[in-house]
Amino acid sequence: MASDESTRSSSFFSFPNPVNDVAARTVASGAVLMALAVAVLGWGWVLVPLTYGFVARVLAGPRISPLGQFATKVVAPRLPQYEKLMPGPPKRFAQGIGVAFSVTASVLWLAGAPTAARIVVGMLAGAAFLEAAFGFCLGCKVFGLLMKAGVIPEDVCEDCADISRRLEVATRA
Repeated sequence: MASDESTRSSSFFSFPNPVNDVAARTVASGAVLMALAVAVLGWGWVLVPLTYGFVARVLAGPRISPLGQFATKVVAPRLPQYEKLMPGPPKRFAQGIGVAFSVTASVLWLAGAPTAARIVVGMLAGAAFLEAAFGFCLGCKVFGLLMKAGVIPEDVCEDCADISRRLEVATRA
């Protein structure tokens, strides 16, 4: 019985691998809009769904993230011609960076430093914009550099570590 429960919890607290780039860019678009609502308009309350979304996606992928559900269940299925599968671990790492920035902005906002919070969330908006508009995942690039430096073990993302696997996928596409 205990093994069934641990299997369920480990599958619940998982992240998809691979990740559909259409869904990832859709999530990034939503993050851009929410981050700009805070950074530009000063709507601090938007930090709640923004932060929740990042935490939810790090913990369980799109499973408990409304934006993740929208991206994977509504947008991505309607754009199959643009599907591009990417390794999941770097995307999860990028979501973790989003957690760090959104939690920092939330703490700053609650501590009475809204200007600092707006700057932090503005940086988050910039990174999310790169992903949404150009498919350039800054967190994924940092993940790759950390793998090269040996900080992240190669077995965390075998597709990232083995260039031949990525070439196989690219030639099939």
